[in-house]
Amino acid sequence: MSNPILALTYASLLLATSFILFRPDGGLFWQWRRQSHLTHRVLSEDALKHIYKNELINNMTTLDSVTGAIGISGNQAAILLHEMAKHGLLKLEGTEFKLTKRGRVSALHILRAHRLWEHYLAEQTGFIESEWHERAELHEHNMTLDEIDSLSNSLGNPTHDPHGDPIPTSSGDLVYHGGIPLSNQEIGQRLHIVHLEDEPKTLYSQLVALGLHPGMEIQVLEIGQHFVRIWAAGDEHVIAPLLASNISVVPVSEPDLDDMDESKRLSNLDIGQSCRVMRISRQCRGLERRRLLDLGVLPGTVIKAEMRSPSGDPTAYRIREALIGLRQDQASMISVVPL
Repeated sequence: MSNPILALTYASLLLATSFILFRPDGGLFWQWRRQSHLTHRVLSEDALKHIYKNELINNMTTLDSVTGAIGISGNQAAILLHEMAKHGLLKLEGTEFKLTKRGRVSALHILRAHRLWEHYLAEQTGFIESEWHERAELHEHNMTLDEIDSLSNSLGNPTHDPHGDPIPTSSGDLVYHGGIPLSNQEIGQRLHIVHLEDEPKTLYSQLVALGLHPGMEIQVLEIGQHFVRIWAAGDEHVIAPLLASNISVVPVSEPDLDDMDESKRLSNLDIGQSCRVMRISRQCRGLERRRLLDLGVLPGTVIKAEMRSPSGDPTAYRIREALIGLRQDQASMISVVPL
C-alpha cells in the first residue's frame, strides 16, 4: 500500500517543477522557446528599429540601450552590432551607433510592416488594443516587400497606425503627427490627441484603461509636481507626469466630434427612454464597429432602451424593430441625443 504522505510530496514536487518550467510569465520552457526563435536576422531587425526610433527623437543609441531594447546580454549585443556594421547597416561614432543609408532603408521596411499590421489588427479583427503591438511583432519579420505593399493597398494606404505613429510609404516618406507631449501643455487649453506611445507596454495599458485614443479631445485642468489632471470624454483623470509624456497632442479650435459627453452616451439612457444616434466613437474599430453598423446603428437611427438584465449589464435596446443586447462598454461608444 502506498504512503499517502509520500505520494502527496511527489505530487507537490511535480506541480512545483511544472510551474517553474511552464508558468506563462517567464517559465524556463518559454524562455528557452523564445531564445530559440530569436534568430540573427530578427535580432538585427529589432536593433535597426530601435536605432531608427532613437534617431527620430534625437536619442543616442549605445550598447546598453540596444541590450535593454532587444533583451540580450551585453556580449551578444556587441557581437550583433559588430556583424551589422560589417554588413554596412550601421556605423559607430564615438560611443553612439548610427544607421547608414542601407540600414535606414531596412529599418523603414520593418517599421512599415509593423505599423501596417497594427492598423490591420485594429480595423479588420477583434483583437483588443493591448494585443496589437505584440501580434504585429510576430509578423513584421516574415513579410516581403510585395506582401507589405499588398497589405497597404488593401487597407487604403493608411498614413498612421492606430496609436498615431506615421506609417512609412514604400519610398520611405513619413507624415509626422506634429504633436507635443501633454506634460508640456498649458492649463485650460483644449487639445487633440494625435499619438499614444505604445511602449513600454505597462504604460500603454494604463492609457488604454483610461479610454484615451488618437482623435479624442482633452483639456488640462491642473499640473502638479507629481501629477497632471485632465478632462476627457466627460470624465476627470489624474495621471502621472511620465504617463502624460507618452501622450502627444496639438491645440484645437473647434469641438471634436469624438468628444462624447458622458450624459449623451447610449449607455446612460434610462429604461423606456428613446434617443437618436449621432455617431459612433472612433475608438470603436474593426469587427465591433461593423457589428454595430450591421445592426443598424447609424446616424439618425432611433433607439429605445427596453430592459436591463438583473445584473445591470447588458441592456436590451430596440433598434429597427429588433431587440438587441449591448454591453455597457459597447453602448458607451454610441453618441446620442435623447428624444
